[in-house]
Amino acid sequence: MNRPYIICHMVTSIDGKVTGKFLESEAGLKAAEQYYKIHREFGADGFICGRFTMESSFTGGWYPDLTAFQGQKMEREDYIATYDTEFYAVAFDTHGKLGWKDAVIHDEDPGYDNAHIVEVLSEDVEDAYLAYLRSIGVSYVFAGEKEIDVELALYKLWHNCIGTKFLLEGGSILNGAFAGADVIDELSLVQAPVLGEKGDKPLFYDEVAGDYQLMKAEVIDRSVWLRYHSNHNNHTAI
Repeated sequence: MNRPYIICHMVTSIDGKVTGKFLESEAGLKAAEQYYKIHREFGADGFICGRFTMESSFTGGWYPDLTAFQGQKMEREDYIATYDTEFYAVAFDTHGKLGWKDAVIHDEDPGYDNAHIVEVLSEDVEDAYLAYLRSIGVSYVFAGEKEIDVELALYKLWHNCIGTKFLLEGGSILNGAFAGADVIDELSLVQAPVLGEKGDKPLFYDEVAGDYQLMKAEVIDRSVWLRYHSNHNNHTAI
């Protein structure tokens, strides 16, 4: 199936955790600085995150009042808004719970600012929510009846000309789903020189089998940037 090239780009602890207090430490903050710098330099067409990551990073838990949109019947057809952009923020938001206020991300980091939002949804999302997304110009695609099919979602992104290379940036549940679907072509891990704690989330929520070849190991300001290529699929970057 045709799909974009996927690079899983994350900050991790030495023991492979991606959430936790280690990110607030001096070493974790320095690793994050390098992570954002690499994010900007990759030259991808956009980034992909799950609902919780998008909520914590961008929407802050806000949700719109959908009263004015109740009663509208919406077809389950992909909607790609006309928007002058070359960069996308793709949100895997199965049941339509993210509260966007605009069609683009607003962020101090130029690596995220002005990215046009594309929601990946299941077909059981509320009609009023779809009507609201259209009213503010947010694009959306459907990738399953009640749950999201990762491979179908990526095909939809490719088919609708959203992009050919994306950075997968968590959280661990979404990373695990991508790994389970065998659609991660590269791992880009900025490893902070610190251990995580019990309860911190791992890179992949579910244990998955995989075979990767180390492409690069570079020390950057006490952190190590590890870059791996998948040995279990032949997808290549465009």
